[in-house]
Amino acid sequence: MTRLVVMRHAKSAYPPGVADHDRPLSARGVADARVAGEWLRAHLGPPDHVVVSTARRARGTWTVVAGPLGYIGAAGYEADSPGPLTVDPRIYEAPAGRLLEVVRELPDRVRTAVLVGHLPGVAQLVALLASSAEPAAAEAIARKYATLGTAVLRFEGPFHALDPGAAHLAQFVAPRAAEDP
Repeated sequence: MTRLVVMRHAKSAYPPGVADHDRPLSARGVADARVAGEWLRAHLGPPDHVVVSTARRARGTWTVVAGPLGYIGAAGYEADSPGPLTVDPRIYEAPAGRLLEVVRELPDRVRTAVLVGHLPGVAQLVALLASSAEPAAAEAIARKYATLGTAVLRFEGPFHALDPGAAHLAQFVAPRAAEDP
C-alpha cells in the first residue's frame, strides 16, 4: 500500500508589508505544527520523501513537523534521515493538476510521501484522487480543510501511476495544540 499525506501549511502571521509568499508562521501555527509532527509520528511514522512549497509558511510548517518525526536530513544529506526533502516552486498557488504532476515525479522507492501546500490546491488534489473515504474522514474534510489539515490517501502502485479516483481517503485530521501560545 502506498500513502500520500496531503498537508495544508500551519497558521501564518500577516506582518505589514510582507508579501504573501514570505509570510511566516504565527505562534499558534508553530505550536500546532509540533502537534502535527507528533500525530504523524504516532500514526504513520517518518515518510520516505517530502515535497514542500517554496512559501515561507509551508517550509516553516515542515521544519517544525519534522522535529518530532526525527526527519533530520532536510535535503537527504544526513545518513540517518529517512528520506529527502524537495522544495518545489510549482506547489505555491498550484491547482490539483499541477500538484498531481509533482506527486507523479516521486521516486519509485517511496511508499509514504508528504506534500505540504496551500488551499485551494491541496483540497482539490484530495478531491481529485479520492474515490472513496472512511466515513469519519469524509465528514471531517467536508467541514473544512483547516490549517494543518492532513489527509492520508492510500492506493496501490507507485506514485508515477497515480490516477484521479485511484485513492482512498483513510484519515483526515487538523492537529491543534492544547491552548493558544
